[in-house]
Parts: sequence; C-alpha cells; structure tokens
Amino acid sequence: MARYYKPKKLIVEGEQDKRVIPEFIEANGISWGDTKDKAIVYIESYGNDQFIDAEVISTELKASGLTHLGLIIDADENPSGRWESVRNACLKSIPDFPEKLPETGLIHTTNEIKFGVWIMPDNGMRGMLETFLTYMIPNESEALWQYVQSVVTEAQSKGATFKNVHIDKANIYTWLAWQDEPGRQLHQAIKERILNPHHPQAQTFFKWFKNLYDL
Repeated sequence: MARYYKPKKLIVEGEQDKRVIPEFIEANGISWGDTKDKAIVYIESYGNDQFIDAEVISTELKASGLTHLGLIIDADENPSGRWESVRNACLKSIPDFPEKLPETGLIHTTNEIKFGVWIMPDNGMRGMLETFLTYMIPNESEALWQYVQSVVTEAQSKGATFKNVHIDKANIYTWLAWQDEPGRQLHQAIKERILNPHHPQAQTFFKWFKNLYDL
C-alpha cells in the first residue's frame, strides 16, 4: 500500500521542494492549509528520485481514494533523459502515456485519476528547484543578480569547490546571503517576498499546479 493520506498527492525529490511549493502556492493566492490534515495536497518527499520506478508509480496509482497524483523532479544536466526515464517508468501503468513533455507541464487522465509531471525548472532547460527560484529574482534587482553570478563564477576560479551542476544553488544562496536579513531559507524568501512569486516566468508552474489539482 502506498504511503498516502489525501486524495490529492504530490511526490517530490527533497525536503526543500516540500517546504517551497506550499509557500509558492500560498503566495499566489491559494490557501494551503495550516496543518498536514488540512493541506490541499499531501506532499511526500522521497529524498531522491527513486520514485521514478515502474513499480512505485503503479503502487501509487492504485492507492485507495486517489484522485490526483503529481511528480516533480529536477532536470539536472539532462532534461530529455529525465523525461525518458519518467515515461519508461509510467508506461506500465499508463500505456497511452504521451511521448513528449509539454512546455506547460504534463497533465494526463488515466483511470479517472489526473496525473501530472513537472521537470524543474521549466520542462525544457537544465537545472533544478533552485534554478526555478532564480526566475523569481525581482526585475529591479537584475543588476545585483548579474553581479552575484559573476562573483560566484570568480569564486569558482579561485578554488571554490562546488560542482558545476550546483552553480544555480551557489547563485541563489549567494543572492540570499546579500539580503536583509542575510541567509533566509528558500521558502522564507518566497514568504517574505525577497523572491517574487508573481514573476511571469514562475506563473507557468503555478498554472500547471492549479490545473492539475483543480484548485
């Protein structure tokens, strides 16, 4: 039996996703609910991407009372490869699973269940949750944001040991280190409007989430 508490469920890779997404949805005008029992969507974090597995997907789709199921994973360095992995994992349970991931995110109905997939940051580019959050840098702060990125690149040339795949993490956390107060967590940055949750580049994800879960 799948670990499952609500008819509407979202599976994510990490705890950051689990904290950021509710704040982002609330900031866009939809009340999330102040307790797990009242949450509009139950989020489960796997701690990795091991839910991209045919048996896991099959089990989740068979959960009693399930009406909506979403998956969010990071593209990392290979967006097309990540989509292929998701599609292969889903075909056993959803034989008519689409061949291509729409730019606006997948929403597909199977056995009366609305099933959705979003690959961070935008279903096309390389990156991750933190890349998506960089889309929310306020327009009026563009000059500072450009400087942040140049400083991070320079730090790497001087021996900073973060991996290239994590450069978006280094950028966003450097940005947050230079705010008032310095060092806010990602979900706090949305709640406190250090990041702009209404930025047009972030609205495609909001619309996907809203449509998937009929909010």
